[in-house]
Amino acid sequence: MPNYKAPVTDMQFLLHDWLKTQDHYQRLGLSDYDADLVNEILSQGSKFAEEVLSPLNREGDEQSCKLEDGKVTTPNGFASAYHEYIANGWNAMLGTADYDGQDLPNSIAVPIQEMLNSANVSWRLISMLTESAVLAVTKHGDQALKDTYLAKLISGEWTGTMCLTEPQAGTDLSLLSTKAEPLDDGSYAITGSKIFISGGDQDWTDNILHLVLARLPDAPAGVKGISLFLVPKIMVEENGQLGAPNTLSVGSLEKKMGIKGCPTCVMNFDSAKGWLVGGPHQGLACMFTMMNDARFQVGLQGLSISEAAFQGALEYARDRLQSRAPQGVQEPSSKADPIIHQPDVRRMLLTQKALTEGSRALSLIYAQQMDIERFGDEASKAKAENIIAFLTPIVKGFMTDMGTEVSNLGVQVYGGHGYIREWGMEQLIRDARITQLYEGTNGIQALDLISRKLARDKTGTMLTDTYELFAEKVSQIGHADAKAQAEAILQEWHQTALQVKTVSPVDLAGAAYDFMHYSAYSLLGVIWLSMSDTATQSENTVLKQGKANTCAFFLKRLLPRKDAYKTNLLNSAEDLMAVEGSEFDYI
Repeated sequence: MPNYKAPVTDMQFLLHDWLKTQDHYQRLGLSDYDADLVNEILSQGSKFAEEVLSPLNREGDEQSCKLEDGKVTTPNGFASAYHEYIANGWNAMLGTADYDGQDLPNSIAVPIQEMLNSANVSWRLISMLTESAVLAVTKHGDQALKDTYLAKLISGEWTGTMCLTEPQAGTDLSLLSTKAEPLDDGSYAITGSKIFISGGDQDWTDNILHLVLARLPDAPAGVKGISLFLVPKIMVEENGQLGAPNTLSVGSLEKKMGIKGCPTCVMNFDSAKGWLVGGPHQGLACMFTMMNDARFQVGLQGLSISEAAFQGALEYARDRLQSRAPQGVQEPSSKADPIIHQPDVRRMLLTQKALTEGSRALSLIYAQQMDIERFGDEASKAKAENIIAFLTPIVKGFMTDMGTEVSNLGVQVYGGHGYIREWGMEQLIRDARITQLYEGTNGIQALDLISRKLARDKTGTMLTDTYELFAEKVSQIGHADAKAQAEAILQEWHQTALQVKTVSPVDLAGAAYDFMHYSAYSLLGVIWLSMSDTATQSENTVLKQGKANTCAFFLKRLLPRKDAYKTNLLNSAEDLMAVEGSEFDYI
């Protein structure tokens, strides 16, 4: 498996030159975060990802996790890596300082999170969900819950899970049946089974805090009757010490296609004691705090796997000698030339590079908006919330689709060797595939974007605020032709969005996936023109020329994909609905 090398130079370019985070932090009153400090954080994070996590990735996939006597064991080295991770304070990056967190801006934390995923996405899942649990408890937990659990979650001394899915209730949470019975002491007895629970049990920490959706006895039907509960694996005494085990257990471990180093558990709750998070019947709203963060984080997984696949393919293409290049002999001293000189291999590598670097830039635009949502004034917070809401399904859906496309290209560059386990590329495809499914399938993300975030937003502010954000990036482009091209792309996207917003519900649903990808390619077109323009001022000549050439490739070879998606999304769904059920199968 290729050795992962964190793309620190690109991250620094995006943060310092393109997004001008120094000015951004000044506006938010975060002047302590100068470029030197940001660079030091990136440097230390890259060392941990490259030297500690990456070497465990292949072995973790080979070993998988084990369940014996009701206890889960993770692959060799995973637990010790986690202990080093929390000892160095990485888990506390985004936690509130009120409970010993670091309150780092998201725009600093997100590059570190990308590195962790690229190095070892299976390992990263547990700490990722713990960070999401921190958000939910911080925003919705009462003072007693915060005082009892939050500091341990933020430090990583305890981990957190998200317990939503049941065998009969996946996307449609209105069907969930887990019950919560009130107890005399103000707690609740939680009974039911949950599936697909990442980190439901592990050998890293003494306690695990499960955030569980369940129904109270008087709950109304549907999603309006769901409540959220914090259910610890081990009970916590009044003095803060661990007490008796709670009445919950791991039913089984899922046998999976990928992310084998992460324990994916069936969790059984047998009158397990839990505490209400937020108000009764407000569980879905509370859980969305966790889910939306997790959706962005899963989008990051797609980006991160893309980076790992690109690095592997590039290294192999430079080393693999096969045939002579069509433009003439490149290495006379060898019997063949490296395949990187083949135009079709260049096509694959440039596709990987353009999609990966474009997605990274999109993720950092998103991260800046998260900074504003946390630290900005009320007016800027409201706008940032709208932009985050609109971009979340795009980031999750598009970037994970690209994770699968880019990792597939990685295997293709390797040829037959890519299909063999020892080279590590086939693992990336297997690990990437789940990202298109969990935290809401990409079809659901597309439907959420076109229906909730576009058509049902009666004020239109989500679309407008997102458009204005990218229009500001366009206004900063110095080269007149590039600015005009970016402006044309953005205007076309905005007008098309307004047009599709008015179609019938069936046509809207039929256009959902095409609209998500049309939007993503359009916005990445603006991003690439903006990045390339900024790079003309860079003192790094390799980066400057690389951005220019990759931008030209994206505009010529990849941006036209948006036109096909636009054609589809403006068609009615009549052809989709014309086929009767029996016509799918003639047997």
